[in-house]
Parts: sequence; C-alpha cells; structure tokens
Amino acid sequence: MEHLGGGESAGRGAAAMRWLDEQLPGQTAELEQAHKALEQLEERFAQREPSVRAFLLEPGRFKRLHQEVEEAFAAHPDPRSRGPLFGVPIGVKDVFHVDGLPTRAGSRLPAQELAGQQAGAVARLRSEGALIAGKTVTAEFSYYAAGPTRNPHNLQHTPGGSSSGSAAAVAAGLCPAALGTQTIGSILRPASYCGVVGFKPSHGRVSAEGLIHLAPSLDHVGFLTSGVEGARALSAVLLKDYDPARAGDVRQPVLGIPEGPYLSHASAEGLAHFREVCARLATRYEVRPVPAMPDFSRIMARHHRLMAAEASQAHADWFRRFPELYAPQTAELIQRGREIPSNQTQQDRAGCKTLCDELAELMDKHGIDVWISPSAPGPAPRRFAGTGDPVMNLPWTHAGLPALGVPAGHNAEGLPMGLQLAGRWLADEELLSFGQEIARVVA
Repeated sequence: MEHLGGGESAGRGAAAMRWLDEQLPGQTAELEQAHKALEQLEERFAQREPSVRAFLLEPGRFKRLHQEVEEAFAAHPDPRSRGPLFGVPIGVKDVFHVDGLPTRAGSRLPAQELAGQQAGAVARLRSEGALIAGKTVTAEFSYYAAGPTRNPHNLQHTPGGSSSGSAAAVAAGLCPAALGTQTIGSILRPASYCGVVGFKPSHGRVSAEGLIHLAPSLDHVGFLTSGVEGARALSAVLLKDYDPARAGDVRQPVLGIPEGPYLSHASAEGLAHFREVCARLATRYEVRPVPAMPDFSRIMARHHRLMAAEASQAHADWFRRFPELYAPQTAELIQRGREIPSNQTQQDRAGCKTLCDELAELMDKHGIDVWISPSAPGPAPRRFAGTGDPVMNLPWTHAGLPALGVPAGHNAEGLPMGLQLAGRWLADEELLSFGQEIARVVA
C-alpha cells in the first residue's frame, strides 16, 4: 500500500499551488501540456480513487476538466495575468454549491431540494482559473454519519469527518487542495488522520455564501492542502481583507501550551506524542505552559448545545418534510435542538466571544503568539469505530480563532499524527507565516 508520510506531504507542499507549473516545462504549447497533465491525473484517479473513494461519482469528470482548462486559458490568455491557482485542480466538499454539479451534502434528500446558487468561494476559485476536480465526500450534512471514504495511509482506518473526502483526496494525490468546512473539528481532525495540512480561518473570513449549513455561528469555511504554502496561496485569494504585509511576519513566535482539563481529552498515545513534539519545538522556540480553560467541560456543553439548536433551525423545513431520510445521528441532533430555548441559544452564541476574549487575555498576559495542541486525541481509529473525536479542535472553533493543522510524524503503526496551531482572532496571516516554519520543524 502506498504510504504518504508527513515528510513527503511537506515536500509536496513546497509545490502545492504550482501544480500546473510542474507540468509545464516551457512556455510553448502550454495548453497541450495542461491537457497532458490532466491525462496523468486521470491515471492517478484510476489507480487510487477506487479504493480511497474520496470523490462522488461523476461520469465524464475528465471530459469536463479538459473543457474547464480550455476555458481557463481563454479567460487568462496572458501568462502574466495568471495567479498561483491557475490550472490547479481543487476538490470541493459536497456541501458547497457548484454550477454544473449536483449537491447532496452526503444525504438521501432529493437533489432538487438542496440546489442553490454557486458558492462564493467556488466562484472565486474559478475566476482565478482553478479547476474543480469534483465533489468530495462529506458526512451527512457535515455531522457524524460517515460516507464511504477510506484513509489513504491504511484503508482499514477512518480518514476522519466530516471533510473526509477532501482530506483523503489530498493525501492520495488526487488534488493538491480541497475546500472543507469545520463546525467542531471537520477540517483539522481529518487533516491529522490523513497526514495533510488543514486550515480553518477565523470565523467569517471566507465567504459561506452558497454553503449548506449545519450551524451558521460555528460553521467555518477552510481548506485542506498538501503543505502550508498551499494554504497561504488559497488564503490570499479567499480570505476577506487579506493583508500581504501581515503575511510576511518573520519574527520568532512564542508558543503556549494550554495546560489543564482540555489536554486531558487526548489519549495517552496522543498526549505522549504531543509532549515529544513540544520538546522538539522547545529547541527552536520559547514554549510556555499556561493554565487555560479550567471550565472546559462547560465550553464543550455550550458548543454542542449551540450546534444542536442551530442545526434544528437550519434544517427545520427539510426535516419536517423528509424526517425518514435523515441518518439517526443527524435526526437526534435536530430533535435535541428543538428543545433548546431561544434565550439559551443567544447566551451560547455570546459564549463564543467570551471564550475568544478569555484566550486573548491569556495570550496578552503570557506573551503568547500561538497556542499549540494535538490536532486529534490520537491516530485515526479503525473505520468501524466511527470518524474519531473532534474534542481537541472544539475550543478554537468555538472561539472562532484561526487554526492550522500540520503533519507531525507518525505513530508506531505508521499512522499520521498532527499538531494544531491556533492564533489570535483575525490574525490568520501571521498564523500561516509562523506555521510554515513550525511545520518544517515538526515534520
């Protein structure tokens, strides 16, 4: 079985958003070479996709892609007008609307019920000449009911959820980047399990227009890439008010470990690996342990309550008409949310900002630039055990803070392990700048 380790992922990341350039040895016959690159990708699909099952079936996928590359060259005839995403095949989680492709959101609901205007993020990618590699598998409505995707490192293990297809597609080399969403840990957890980079920007910095929501106050649009450089390239295009000047921060960050009940949710194996990574980082950075989130159990309860309440609102009409088509896990979430009073939901939404402010105060008090923590409790569980626990990602999602997951080696069985970096509110550019070097240290 092909093994895509953290080191190799980091190496691929160096050229993540230069995918087409790698296929174009010269400036002559560029379009012809682009078509040849797609033919090579089609061969890769034939080798890996039948076992990994990262994408939704799409008859005529590569006929469409060849047409899209023709359109991209016609729209950008001058090579100087082409950005780093030009000609790059990008997967799109099947909760985003894409013109020409149906949206099913991992559900059994009729496709016409879920139809909508093309997502803003997708439209932006296409305007840059990016190619849509296809729809990637998602857990039903971005919750827990898993799809058929398998972990490319070991097919007996889960790729994580709910952006399972996006993570597996990047890990299997089927595309260098893919859009995902995170409501608890649906980008960083699968990134960790699959040995790729996951980036969840600050809440609202990437347009959620054209997205089928689970819980709007908590849903973050982000992406999975083969390296931090790719995440930076996508951020430059997709993040609202992106500031290139802030992206060039080269100072040495101070790293903080959020000690306390939060870290107790990592497994013994995951925590031991995290401590080893911290020791490695301490040879290059100042690493400070800081007591944090003593009320973590209440933060968890608040997050799950808010998610249930908002899911019941977002799905009220569909669930009223098609209750039998929902998976049991999703139906239970919606039914539970119906029982939550609206004033409680307002308080829980306010709790998101409270946590954001509390973490910012701790960062100020202790001079911290980046929080570090495990990306997941441990390595990817076996598939029959579910998609894994998103608890390690929960506080950073709840607070709306930018979070970056990078590969950080493997366990004894060769399964990937990840490191999670969280920055200040709206300081996405700085976090990515810090994270690029940190990723090299821990890979």
